[in-house]
Order: sequence, then structure tokens, then C-alpha cells
Amino acid sequence: MSQQQPLVIDVHGHYTTAPKALEAWRNRQIAGITDASAKPSPSELKISDDELRETIETNQLKLMKERGSDITIFSPRASFMAHHIGDFEVSSTWAAICNELCYRVSKLFPHHFIGAAMLPQSPGVDPRTCIPELERCVKEYGFVGINLNPDPSGGHWTSPPLSDRHWYPIYEKMVEYDIPAMIHVSTSCNACFHTTGAHYLNADTTAFMQCLTSDLFKDFPTLKFLIPHGGGAVPYHWGRFRGLAQEMKKPVLEEHLLKNIFFDTCVYHQPGINLLTEVIPVENILFASEMIGAVRGIDPRTGHYYDDTKRYVQATANLNDAQRYQVFEGNARRVFSRLDTTLKAQGR
Repeated sequence: MSQQQPLVIDVHGHYTTAPKALEAWRNRQIAGITDASAKPSPSELKISDDELRETIETNQLKLMKERGSDITIFSPRASFMAHHIGDFEVSSTWAAICNELCYRVSKLFPHHFIGAAMLPQSPGVDPRTCIPELERCVKEYGFVGINLNPDPSGGHWTSPPLSDRHWYPIYEKMVEYDIPAMIHVSTSCNACFHTTGAHYLNADTTAFMQCLTSDLFKDFPTLKFLIPHGGGAVPYHWGRFRGLAQEMKKPVLEEHLLKNIFFDTCVYHQPGINLLTEVIPVENILFASEMIGAVRGIDPRTGHYYDDTKRYVQATANLNDAQRYQVFEGNARRVFSRLDTTLKAQGR
């Protein structure tokens, strides 16, 4: 496997371009929470393979080819997870539908997409209820990871911290299957927190701090978390977190957290990637773009899309070719071991 021409693996993709029929069905499901006569059955959602192909070929796959990426780890649209809506039955049905669509995309484009699961989380509900869907996605669909929402309440933070035993049933399954979790919140229904500009980045930073203040990874030495969006405020305030860990008599961060926590490159300007790659060890950085996601426009200063993050990784002076291979391919294959197995089965 050449380090000069690595596979470019994007570990953070969402199905933001799903056919409109999906949103229409979801709106009916939400209406059915208060009006049983409006509640649709899953079988009423009709989306053909041709419709799926069109949404992918004219969007994600088109941009992947233009920008030079090969594989995307693909999960349901994050803001659509909306775990705060309805009860567990609502979330369970919705998660199953969204995960199946991502699975169908992965079957239609097996060399370009592989799934990661949305969990049927619901505020105040035992996380054990998520395990059947997690197992189905790994065993039947061949998914290689999950998205774990640390705040199913939608911006009100009513759940225990990630270090609490509340979450341990999920972690036990993650360790059993050797799958990582991307720590990813969904829509904020709290007016104080803009969903993508505040809530997402707050959650990234909060998740890291919850791990820092705990000894979670002593209980789960092989547990793996991917903190998206470049880690929120974490790299920018690395000295603060080092100092807090020191005051709390925790080990240095490299020993305390960085065997288990990884960061992606969903940072949408060159100085941000320069900082990330200067502060965070290269073995903890995985390439990602979250393309057609929160920031879809063109940067007038560069003439390129903000979320064309490959350009930033290529341009930074902080990485040599061997390190770029790690960011683009090697780290993803190590963190997502089931992805590595699938790629090897494909001869890649």
C-alpha cells in the first residue's frame, strides 16, 4: 500500500441529500405523536434504488470524485436524528428507516460508502434499548461504527455524562464489536444554542471534558471515541486541558485520553487545520469533511468550498507524506477495524 497515493477515507459523512419522501414521512410520523390517525407505517415510505442513486451520484459521489476522496463512512443526517422528539418507539422506528437507507446506499456503491449507525436514543430511556438496532447494523448491514448522542434531550443536557455507568451497556457492545462511536449531538431545541454553530461544538468540547474528569478508559481500555468538528474548542485550548488534568492529578493527556479519543478534520479553514495538526498528535487525527453538511458555501477568500478539507490537509506544512497517509487512510483503518476488514476483502 503506497504512502504516496493513499486511499482518502472520509470518516464523517451524513445522508443530508436523502429523497424528499423521507422528510415527508418523518413529518407525518411527528404529526402522529399527537394524532394517531396521521401516523404512517414504515411500509408507506417508498424510495427506489434509482432515487437513491440519483441523490448520491449528483451530490456526495460527484464531490468525492471532484475532490479526490475514495470512501465515506456514511450515517443518517445528524440534525434529523432529533432524539428529543416523541418516545422510544418513535426513535426506534425512525432510526431503523434511516439506517436502512444508508445500508442501501452502501450496497449500491460498495467501493465508496460504508455505514455507521444512528441509535434509537430517547431522553430518560435506558441505553440498553439501543442495542438491538446496534447489533442489527453491525451484524446484518456490515456497519463499522455508530453515532452516539450525549444529549438526546436536544440542547437541555438531561442525560448523565459520558463517564457515567448509564452508558456502559453501549460501551460494552462497542468493545465487543470493536467499533468506535462518533460523539455527535443532533438538533438543538434550546434557543440559546444554534444547532451547528454552537450546540455541535459545545458538545464536542463537553464530551472531551467529561472524559478528562473521569477514569472511563480504565474501565474500557479499548473503547474508541471520535470527536468531530476538529474537537470543538479542544485543540485551541490544549494548554487549558493539560493544566486542568494536572490540577486533578490525572495522567498527562497523551496517556489519559489519547489512546482512546480521536479527532476529525471537519475544520473549515487553513489556520484551523494548521492548529489541529500542530497541537494534536498525528496518530489521533482522521480525515473528514462532513460534505454537504453544516457549511455548504464557497469561501470568497479562496474560491473553494469551505468543506473541501482535503485541500487544507494537503497544504499544511505540519505534515509530511507519511503523516498525510496516516490522516487520509492509516488512522481510519486502525480506528475503524471493521472498515479495514471490508477494504481488505475488496482487495484494497
